[in-house]
Amino acid sequence: MTTAYLAQEANTGNPILNIAVFVIFIAVTMTVVMRVGKSTSEASDFYTGGASFTGTQNGLAIAGDYLSAASFLGIVGSIAISGYDGFLYSVGFFVAWLVALLLVAEPLRNVGRFTMADVLSFRLRQKPVRVAAAIGTLAVSLFYLIAQMAGAGSLVSVLMNLSGRLEQSIVVAIVGIVMIAYVLIGGMKGTTYVQMIKAVLLVGGVSIMTVLVFVSIRGGFTTLFDDAISMHASSEYIQEKGYEASEIMQPGLKYGGSFTQQLDFISLGLSLVLGTAGLPHVLMRFYTVPTAKEARKSVTWAIILIGAFYLMTLVLGYGAAALVGPDRILAAPGGANAAAPLLALELGGSIFMALISAVAFATVLAVVAGLAITASASVAHDVYDGVLRNGEASEEDQVRVSRITVVVLGVISIVLGILAMEQNVAFLVSLAFAVAASANLPTILFSLYWKRFNTAGAVASMYTGVGSALVLIFLSPAVSGVPTAMFPNADWSIFPLTSPGLVSIPLAFAAGIIVTLVSKPDNLEHLSSEMEVRSLTGVGVEAPVDH
Repeated sequence: MTTAYLAQEANTGNPILNIAVFVIFIAVTMTVVMRVGKSTSEASDFYTGGASFTGTQNGLAIAGDYLSAASFLGIVGSIAISGYDGFLYSVGFFVAWLVALLLVAEPLRNVGRFTMADVLSFRLRQKPVRVAAAIGTLAVSLFYLIAQMAGAGSLVSVLMNLSGRLEQSIVVAIVGIVMIAYVLIGGMKGTTYVQMIKAVLLVGGVSIMTVLVFVSIRGGFTTLFDDAISMHASSEYIQEKGYEASEIMQPGLKYGGSFTQQLDFISLGLSLVLGTAGLPHVLMRFYTVPTAKEARKSVTWAIILIGAFYLMTLVLGYGAAALVGPDRILAAPGGANAAAPLLALELGGSIFMALISAVAFATVLAVVAGLAITASASVAHDVYDGVLRNGEASEEDQVRVSRITVVVLGVISIVLGILAMEQNVAFLVSLAFAVAASANLPTILFSLYWKRFNTAGAVASMYTGVGSALVLIFLSPAVSGVPTAMFPNADWSIFPLTSPGLVSIPLAFAAGIIVTLVSKPDNLEHLSSEMEVRSLTGVGVEAPVDH
């Protein structure tokens, strides 16, 4: 009995200590949310926090929103197992952020009010565009939520040594319930404060882990890489795959070999780089500051934090490979997603693992709360108010519909999160990026920069993008046909790539261009000129738009 307990503690730390830290963290953040939530009375408070945050605060919150469980749990695990190929996620996520800033962020903030559809419908016909934008927002949010739920299930399963499917499913359900509570109580204000707290804790925790990795290996990058290669050389997993240990430092460990795998690599990179500019929950953060100047300031802070974080994931990923090893990582509940907590256990023992895991759990809660806010705002503001009530719904009714949407979305994400628990969360988020780049980005860019663009083109682009992305994902090996799929015992996969972006993104752009050119203009040229001036200068941001 003693031997069994010691073995358990060596693998997962002290479960009682882990849960105690979790409970304390949830209690503290829930107290913050409840205090802030008392000032949430209007729709603008619930959706954008009343645009009352400073650039520094919003920069922290953007980092908190963007650095999800995929960034911490998924990327570290991906690098630990797949080496150089795993680092593609870090590069892709960071470069994608730069694309969003250069092309989309400030013009979107100057034109919109609550949601992405405010921008898309500025000079287009309101109802068809708002419905299509809401569908795209819900699809992206749902995929992102699935990834966070799967990450939470993996994380808590490692901490409590829960290997059973039922126990892990209960964990995912609890995370979903806590997320719903955060959003219902605090709205955007409460969510933003949680994201700020989480950003500071996450970047601080990762910084400490990075230093401890170099202390543990007693050397620099060369020693780190040599130790990772040495650990891979003795790995049964690597030997079964038929790889050389040194391939952890070279491209191709995951996406090399066949022509199909190489196309999958290109498709993933395209989805990651273009996806952020279409993520509604990240773009919505720019509505929480009062001026364009504060928006630019928030961007500066976000770049610093996000860039530093993704550089450190390289150290943590190879650190997990060197100090924990791929066999031990893959044997843990949650597979590759367990690499970061197990590395924390190796570096600082049970207490440090509990603290780092609490930060990872905060990451999940902060991101799912932001996603839920965005999706609920889209349903209430775009569909209920803009389409069903013709813009005449009261703010109280909109907030009520938002709260109902949060509950429904939470339940759906719990169910799908349980199905996806064995998937790497970085990969799951890449699917959300593919849907965002396909469904939203073409229409956003065309609306901001192409005067000829019309409603028919926007609707065709959005439906083509979201439809093709979802169909190709459903028909891909990510859902069926392989042991790591969501449905491993079934096989209807006829599309060979796990990421649909290589096909769905060009289709969405093509649909927008072709349908715009063959259909009649909207005859709203005056709004096109107004949108151009407002997007570039911010003049008239507070003025309503009359169609």
